[in-house]
Amino acid sequence: MAILHGNWLLKNQKGCLFIWGETWRSPRANFEPNESEDIPVHPLAMTSVELSEWLVSQNMAITNFIQKPQVAMPSLRDATRTAGKANAATGRTSKGGGMLTRKTASTTEISLPTHSQIIALPTYIPENSAEGTSTIFPVHSASLGLETDSPQYLQPWRVEGFCLNPSEAVKFLAAIPLNAAKGEDAFLGGDLRFWSQVSRWGLDLISRCKFLPRIDRQSDGAFAAKWQVLLDSAVDGTRLEKFSADMPLVCRTYQEGLGAGDWGLGTGEEFSQSLFYVDFPIEPQELLLGFLNSTIDAQVREMVGSQPPTEAKAMASLSIAVRQWLQALTSESYAVNADANEIERLEAALKAWTMPLQYQLTLKTLFRTCFQLRSPESGETDWTLAYFLQAADDPEFVVDAATIWNNPVERLVYENRTIEQPQETFLRGLGVVSRLYPAIAPSFETEYPQSSRLNPIQAYEFIKAVAWRLEDSGLGVILPPSLANREGWANRLGLKITAETPKKKQGRLGLQSLLNFQWQLAIGGQTISKAEFDKLVALNSPLVEINGEWVELRPQDIKTAQTFFTTRKDQMALSLEDALRFSTGDTQVIEKLPVVSFEASGALQELIGALSNNQAIAPLPTPAGFKGQLRPYQERGAAWLSFLERWGLGACLADDMGLGKTIQFIAFLLHLKEQDALENPTLLVCPTSVLGNWEREVNKFAPSLKILQYHGDKRPKGKAFLEAVKKYDLIVTSYSLLHRDIKSLESVSWQIIVLDEAQNVKNSEAKQSKAVRQLQATFRIALTGTPVENRLQELWSILDFLNPGYLGNKQFFQRRFAMPIEKYGDTASLGQLRSLVQPFILRRLKSDRDIIQDLPDKQEMTVFCGLTADQAALYQQVVEQSLADIASAEGLQRRGMILALLIKLKQICNHPAQYLKQATLEQHNSAKLLRLEEMLEEVLAESDRALIFTQFAEWGKLLKPYLEKQLGREIFFLYGSTSKKQREEMIDRFQHDPQGPPIMILSLKAGGVGLNLTRANHVFHFDRWWNPAVENQATDRVFRIGQTRNVQVHKFVCTGTLEEKIHDMIESKKQLAEQVVGAGEEWLTELDTDQLRNLLILDRSAVIDDDAE
Repeated sequence: MAILHGNWLLKNQKGCLFIWGETWRSPRANFEPNESEDIPVHPLAMTSVELSEWLVSQNMAITNFIQKPQVAMPSLRDATRTAGKANAATGRTSKGGGMLTRKTASTTEISLPTHSQIIALPTYIPENSAEGTSTIFPVHSASLGLETDSPQYLQPWRVEGFCLNPSEAVKFLAAIPLNAAKGEDAFLGGDLRFWSQVSRWGLDLISRCKFLPRIDRQSDGAFAAKWQVLLDSAVDGTRLEKFSADMPLVCRTYQEGLGAGDWGLGTGEEFSQSLFYVDFPIEPQELLLGFLNSTIDAQVREMVGSQPPTEAKAMASLSIAVRQWLQALTSESYAVNADANEIERLEAALKAWTMPLQYQLTLKTLFRTCFQLRSPESGETDWTLAYFLQAADDPEFVVDAATIWNNPVERLVYENRTIEQPQETFLRGLGVVSRLYPAIAPSFETEYPQSSRLNPIQAYEFIKAVAWRLEDSGLGVILPPSLANREGWANRLGLKITAETPKKKQGRLGLQSLLNFQWQLAIGGQTISKAEFDKLVALNSPLVEINGEWVELRPQDIKTAQTFFTTRKDQMALSLEDALRFSTGDTQVIEKLPVVSFEASGALQELIGALSNNQAIAPLPTPAGFKGQLRPYQERGAAWLSFLERWGLGACLADDMGLGKTIQFIAFLLHLKEQDALENPTLLVCPTSVLGNWEREVNKFAPSLKILQYHGDKRPKGKAFLEAVKKYDLIVTSYSLLHRDIKSLESVSWQIIVLDEAQNVKNSEAKQSKAVRQLQATFRIALTGTPVENRLQELWSILDFLNPGYLGNKQFFQRRFAMPIEKYGDTASLGQLRSLVQPFILRRLKSDRDIIQDLPDKQEMTVFCGLTADQAALYQQVVEQSLADIASAEGLQRRGMILALLIKLKQICNHPAQYLKQATLEQHNSAKLLRLEEMLEEVLAESDRALIFTQFAEWGKLLKPYLEKQLGREIFFLYGSTSKKQREEMIDRFQHDPQGPPIMILSLKAGGVGLNLTRANHVFHFDRWWNPAVENQATDRVFRIGQTRNVQVHKFVCTGTLEEKIHDMIESKKQLAEQVVGAGEEWLTELDTDQLRNLLILDRSAVIDDDAE
């Protein structure tokens, strides 16, 4: 992966966007400070050729944005030569002798303008470098912000890239996809991401016509016509402050005057100064205004350039200076070459025209004129609009008009703050408001205007139509608190609802259960009777007073309320779903009236409180029949399931992989049984690969639960199935069988339906997703380890299974949430969705502070997988053939034949393609591989990293391309034939590259010892060595000094095969294991033929026979 960087450079009169690319290489640069005069080349930076090729791969070819030069441009080879002396034709050599091999212009020639730029970046400078030599390396940008023990310093580095003029820059920034900065495929650096946001602000400014024409005197004495950004509104002033505060530091450390290339930005000679010299960072506002002025100027020119500035007759009557200025504003030429006297007159006219905005243009608006609307005094009907000066950085700081008029001074000190030219500032604001709101003009006829009187209609007009225009013009507005929230519901006429659960016992509630409730009419936070409402309506005023507070009474709300009283009030019903929506702020209307207040009482209040804070639910004590001990967070998880079950609300347990979702569910089900609350059977649907795992886990932890594995060609059908399920507590079946046997499954009254690996129903149109929705149950559970809240369609599909209709139909959800969030990054919609689904999703992470203390440093888990029909047939065939041969052999020959047989059977358990020596894994299938793939998807979803150990190099060669294709990620494979250099590069990237491959496959012999791979926190033993010492040694590549996270070890075992039987033998003799199997597999060769047959014979019940389904 690569990261794309970019920053605005204040070069020449226009400025430019400089873009460059960062990738991963061993990031060291050795140089001897006493001899070297070159600023070092950034070892992680792409060459311009590499950057150009990478942009093409991202469908953002740089040639789509940079205009073709009209004159011959130097090739990258020439530009690179100019930029510095450190490049060789085959790589980059620094004075310390370290060669950084990289693609250069010797292999590819492109004729594009290039640029070499110096950037001061965080850099590691180890204190223990050899005397006279410094080994320094820049921090990879994806690692910034991560904790580190090494001190970091700002150090200048040289990078190559492209400069885009303002017009090209706007098009380039607009072409960057919105999701390019999110998730595992993020490729935007913080600097470029920042400018893409500022560019969107620029588009907003243009849409609001926030720009002015001006004439500039250049440094060489010439004059240029330009468009200038106008940040005169309070909103834009605040945005400028916020963008200035949020600007990444790196945007300010691109070194001024230190660059070489075709922009006339330097000659390259500037590089000869001190290697450690760094310019003081540029002020953020200077950079922001440079960017906005240049890009808005370019865009306005393009918009108006196709039409003449004014009619030909009018143009002819203008002076030469004005004509040239207008033409220069709409053409590519900025120059105005008129007579100096005429230009001076033009400058004077422009200055007079923009005089009211001079403070805004110079960004010196420390204080602004402010208008406060005051409600009528007792017994009066007129409102007062009072005039003040207000501090731009503190809206609470105001100076009344009387104080300003009484102090005709250049500098007023008021409450420890100094106000420059207070009367001029005040009058300037009054002048602006006189144009925007003529209704208050009469007050300006007095010598010292301080306020104006408004009738109720004018006051309402001021609130609705004038206030925002004043704020948009840089003036302050203060409204009465009850009228200030113009977009909210709180001060609207609406309903106040109080709800509780029904008093009568009616069994388990559900989302559609009806509640007892009361309603009252409310406005401005206060309840009113029907008679009081009629009185307010009779006033015929848009603004009314209730108990000393003024509120808005909208005509539409009056009409809705009157309709409600006459026709609808007796038809109202309130369900539990409605109550949950009101409590999360999602639904805001009932019977077309706003719900301005919602209160829950009794058990309903307890439910809503517990749903919004699952910590409030008391942990569930470990059930008496549970064989094991639940960790504290697992007790809370089981209690959460039990709580939602009592209310009949679907639950999604989405804990990180390895936190024990399986045993939390088993404990919950056992709790129901021990409470005599398990009246009907439970159906659990899971991937075929974990059917056996579920049976084993239930039998291990809750042997009193009766479990039936409903699968294979011998499963009961029809009436036999109906009779069979009555005898069991838990029926386990697979997704692949679900839609085939839907009629049988539909005929059962299920108490609970559970989806394990619930992401299997993420496609709501798939057969299995449709089938599972047809089944009826009183409670539904989804178990998944993937963070569903980040995948909106998957989230909708799972929630629609759990609580049908809660998020609306698919089209509504797409329109209301998916599109605004995914396409436009709408944070309000995202917040609303989170508050809606949060009550039904419990997700704990391994990194959570209260979880980490509950977990051991290393968790070892056995993953049991069945055999597919292909695997079973091969396994049986090989065992029968080989045992016949072994029976007639003796001595060393017999031992050799047994060892060869064990290898063959292991290969079949891995995948038939490995045993059959096939080139790919496409033709057959393996349950073990299927489960590995499912678990790796969870590892990647959680941004974890994994090692996969195998004893077969040929299996690693098959596995690597297959997983890369399935998971869409680069994967390393380290084995005996890996060269020392490749091995070092792999380890370096896996351990240190922030965007490096998250998965590494290792052969047990080549990778089992001598490596430090502590960045991984998952270890998969795909095939078993049957020597615990060897496996533990491999696991210790991860679980060793330097590991900061909990490590999960997953040992794969094929059920019904020799793998399971040997695993059970080892587990039963754990203390003696190393003695018993200390010699690897040698001990197996001592077994007689009958013992060997019993060990190797296939248990047919473990076969996953999909065809027989």
